[in-house]
Amino acid sequence: MWFIQTFLSGNVIFSLSKIIPMTFTQKLTSAVTSSGSTLCVGLDPNLSLLPASIKAKFSEPEEQVIFFCKSVIDHTHEFCAAYKPNLAFFEALGSSGLSVFHEVLAHIPENRIVISDAKRGDINTTAEHYKKSFFDQFHVDAITLNPLMGFETLDAFTKDETKGIYVLALTSNPGADDFLKKPFEGFDMMAQYIASELEKRSSSSSAHLGMVIGATQAELSKSVTDLHKKASLLIPGIGAQGGSIEELSTSLNEHEGIPLINSSRGIIYAGSDHENWTEHVAHKALEMKEKLNIITKRYV
Repeated sequence: MWFIQTFLSGNVIFSLSKIIPMTFTQKLTSAVTSSGSTLCVGLDPNLSLLPASIKAKFSEPEEQVIFFCKSVIDHTHEFCAAYKPNLAFFEALGSSGLSVFHEVLAHIPENRIVISDAKRGDINTTAEHYKKSFFDQFHVDAITLNPLMGFETLDAFTKDETKGIYVLALTSNPGADDFLKKPFEGFDMMAQYIASELEKRSSSSSAHLGMVIGATQAELSKSVTDLHKKASLLIPGIGAQGGSIEELSTSLNEHEGIPLINSSRGIIYAGSDHENWTEHVAHKALEMKEKLNIITKRYV
C-alpha cells in the first residue's frame, strides 16, 4: 500500500518510492498546523536594545547577537510557525554579519518557516545572485522582495517550488502613502495593481507568490488581498506598531492563503533588562499566539 508521511523535521515528504521535498505551501501548512499558530517572530537584534545581562556576559557584538537570537528562538519556537530575521541588523555588524546570520539560521528548527527579510529588488544577474545568496547558500524558505523596479525583479526567485516570495504590496509604514496607496493603471491603489499582477503570474511561477500586507492598513487591505486570494501573507504591524488583531481578522475572513502575522519588538524585547528576560519573551510569544487564535483556527 502506498502512503505519504510527513517527517517531524517538517521539510520533506516521504513515500515508499522516494523522498519528495515539500512545496513551500505544504511546509507552511505543516508549520502552522504543528505549532497551532500563525505567529511569525521577527529577529531584529538591535545592539542598543539587548538585555544588560547579555552585554555584561559578552564583550563582542557578534557574540551578543548570536546569544540573544538563539535564546529568543529557544523560548519561542513552540509558539510560532515562522521566524523573520531582518538582514539590516546583521549587516550592521560589518564583515562578520553574514556569518552571524548563518549561525542564527542554523539554530531555527527545520519545521519552522524562515523568511529572510531582505527587501531586495533588482534585475538580471543581480537578482540571480541575490537568489543564489538566500536560496542556495543560506537555504531560507522565503524572502521579501520589492517590486518597484518591475516584476522582472522576481523572475530569478520563481523557479523553485520549495520556496516562497513575499512581495511588498501594502506596507504598514506611513510611506505607503507615497506610492503604494496612489492610484495606478486603473486601480485605486498601486497595491491593488501589484496584487492583481501577482495573481496572474502565480500560475507560471513554481515558487509561491505571496504578499506583504501591513496590519496597520487593515481597513484597506481587503481590497488588495481579494485580488490574490490564494496568496500567503506576511503581515507586520501587530504589537509595537499598533495594528488591531480584531480588524485584521475581519479583513482576512474570506482569504484562502495562509497568513503569518509578524511581531518583532513586542516579543523579543519584552524582557527589557530583567535577569529573567527570556521568561518574559516566552510569555509574550504565548500571549500573542493565543490572541491570534481567532485567525489561526481558520487554517489548522
